[in-house]
Amino acid sequence: MEMPETEMTATRRPDWNAGKSVGAKRALKPKQIWKIRFFPNERRRLRDRALFDLAIDSKLRGCDLVRMKIGDIVNGGQIRTRAIVMQQKTSRPVQFEILPDARASLLAWLERQGGTVDNYVFPSRVDRNRHLSTRQYARLVDEWVSGIGLMRSEYGTHSLRRTKASIIYRATGNFRAVQVLIGYSKIENTAS
Repeated sequence: MEMPETEMTATRRPDWNAGKSVGAKRALKPKQIWKIRFFPNERRRLRDRALFDLAIDSKLRGCDLVRMKIGDIVNGGQIRTRAIVMQQKTSRPVQFEILPDARASLLAWLERQGGTVDNYVFPSRVDRNRHLSTRQYARLVDEWVSGIGLMRSEYGTHSLRRTKASIIYRATGNFRAVQVLIGYSKIENTAS
């Protein structure tokens, strides 16, 4: 027995992304970066400030950022000026510079947290042997962007990955440099 077309459409489930903004999330602008840096400082949340600073400087995907170990960024009691991380998605190493603001916030966070080179930089609060989850990282990004008056639907964890690259591109116009910085092998990936 066939159902009329009108009845079939009425019982169909709505699309998962119905009414949602899809596609690439916006990169942050320099003024927004400073506002977000002030947000955790005002609340005395060292971890959040260190996480945000490292996310901006590293240009890493959320899954790679939360898996970083203390040994990836610390050498002889000092925060490294450069670090190399193996990307989970591409299995390729990516090198990045850790700027003074990020080094200062990371040092403050690690001094409070403690740990060894084998511990995660951002451990889970539930199980210190595990890292902060990517979902919790996404929740924090939502909190930061909405905390400074931005729409959560327009920004996400990938916004932090794209921010430094977009700033460098605006300053230099060098698309290839941005492609190398982010670790994309195809130009199509950089443009999206």
